[in-house]
Formats: sequence, C-alpha cells, structure tokens
Amino acid sequence: MNDVLQVYLATIQETGSETPSIIDMVTSAEPIIQLVLVLLMGMSITCWAIIVNKAARIRKATNQSEEFLEMFWRSRRLDHVYEQVSEFEKAPVAHVFKAGYIELSKLTSSANENQQNTMDLGGLENLARSMRRASSVQLTSLERMVPFLATTGATAPFIGLFGTVWGILRAFQRIGHTGQASIQVVGPDIANALIATAVGLLAAIPAVMAYNFFNSRLRVLSGEMDNFSSDFQNIVKRHFRRL
Repeated sequence: MNDVLQVYLATIQETGSETPSIIDMVTSAEPIIQLVLVLLMGMSITCWAIIVNKAARIRKATNQSEEFLEMFWRSRRLDHVYEQVSEFEKAPVAHVFKAGYIELSKLTSSANENQQNTMDLGGLENLARSMRRASSVQLTSLERMVPFLATTGATAPFIGLFGTVWGILRAFQRIGHTGQASIQVVGPDIANALIATAVGLLAAIPAVMAYNFFNSRLRVLSGEMDNFSSDFQNIVKRHFRRL
C-alpha cells in the first residue's frame, strides 16, 4: 500500500498538480475516516497527558519514598518520624507509616487504660489491616488512569484498521462506479486508509510502552509498601506482643 501511495503522489506531480499535504488529504477524506482520525487523535492526546502526569508523580513518589525510608531507619523514635512525615506527602510508604502509627497510638492508649504493657493478637491484626488499607489506597491513586493506556494500546490499531478497511471499501466502490482502476481514481481513498492505520499505530505504540513502564514502577512501589508494612509490624511485635 505504501507503493500505491507513492505512485499516487508521483502521478499528481507528473500531471503538474501540487502534491497534497497530509492535512489536505484528511480534510478531503470521507466523514467516517475523519471521525476515526479525530477519535484516535483524542485518545493519543489523552494518553500523552496521562504519561506526562504519571511520569512526574511516580518519579516524586519513588524519590520521596527512598528519602523517607532512609530517614525512618536512621531515627530511633517513631514519634520523631511521625513529626516529619508531612514532609513526604508524595511518598506512598510515608502514608502507610502514618496509618500504622495512628493505629498503633490507639492500641497503646487502650493498653495503657487497661494497665497492660502488651498488645493482643486482635490489636496486631487491626494494625496490619490499617496498613494494608493505606497501601491499597495509595496504589489505587497511583494507578488511576493508567489502564486507559492499555485500552488505547489494545484498541487504537483496530480503530485505525477500521478506517483502513473503510478507505479500501470506498476505493472499490469508486472502481465499480467509474469502471476505472487507475491510481487517480483509487489513490485518494487508499491514501486516507493508510493515514488511519498510521495514526492508530502512533497512538498505540507510546501507550503500550508507557503502560508497561508504569506497571513495572508501580510493582516496585507496591513491593516497598508491603516490605515496610512487614518491617513495621515486626518492630511492633518485638516491643508489644504478649509472649
């Protein structure tokens, strides 16, 4: 089909006509082809907005999580860590710690009221549950709109293919109507069909690449939150669990 497009453009040049630009071919295309191109361009623009936003957010989340973990393991008191947690607003691990510390404060206050120096298994389960919930909330927030990239990567080539099939169908209709199969007759429809395919691929390829990259980074952040939750609970168990 690329050869057909080149022949079509070359033929126009030989006849002394001005070579049409991509914009000219799009504006002269069938309404269905134009609708396909508008849809694909909208999906592509949305994907790039998501990519820019998520790349910045995940980078901040990764950097601040590393800084928070370094500060946490340097500190000797949990209350000192809690006082500084507001400095790591973009760190998912910091939010998991905050949820765990608040729940731990409630449990220790209850234990003190009952004049106990230990914590029962129910309290430890509540602590683990609060940290899992915080981890889930953070991961859900980070994953928001990322599935749209996968949707675009999966559907954009097929939407472009629909435009291609429609353009070829129109080319055959012109042949049947005119009784001619010259490049001047079928060239415009085939050119528009190829544009639809190209735009579909241009929308899908960056979306798939970004989706895979973000998924890998989100798995790392999810693993960090899970590991921190386990470490935090082990610290609590060593100090408060009833033997």
